[in-house]
Amino acid sequence: MFRKLYDWTLSWARSRHAPAALGTISFVESSVFPIPADVLFVPMCAAQPEKAMSYAFLASVTSVLGGIFGWFVGHYGAEVIVRPLMEFYGEVDKFDSLQAYVNGNTWIILLLLVTSGLAHLPPMKVVTLLSGVVGFNLGLFVLSAIVARSARFYGLAWLMRRYGAAILGFIERRLTLIAGGVIVIGLAAWYLLKAHG
Repeated sequence: MFRKLYDWTLSWARSRHAPAALGTISFVESSVFPIPADVLFVPMCAAQPEKAMSYAFLASVTSVLGGIFGWFVGHYGAEVIVRPLMEFYGEVDKFDSLQAYVNGNTWIILLLLVTSGLAHLPPMKVVTLLSGVVGFNLGLFVLSAIVARSARFYGLAWLMRRYGAAILGFIERRLTLIAGGVIVIGLAAWYLLKAHG
């Protein structure tokens, strides 16, 4: 199923409706859709590098709006929508573990938002829905989403314009390592503060 969704998403890159598709995919990725917008964003930037920055703006704005929608879905539809959705994607255990781990710690949610926004660790939809479920401050959520998603899309657009498609594998490997490093540092700081608190 996911492979078909992936191929279907990628097929829009060759369409004249590619910008509209990018906006739609970026929006739904942040709340319910399992395929990252990068699948569409990257080939669009590769095909028309002169438009990469405008694509980055479009993807950033619609991704943040989708995140806000996901926050409201999580806040007002935790049992009716979020639980069945997580069951459908087979992510109930991951979602429950994250919810128990967050346990009202604002900075942990911020950390998750940044790593998710930059490198999809964990998936964006999980973090946006979780933020709504636990009642994370909406203003801080929006600010974090703007910073993280803009950094990812504009960063990818700049790298694509400068180095071309050949740099993609390198980018993805390094983003994952950076996000992992941020998580490790954040966890270490939390344990230190908790031990001395």
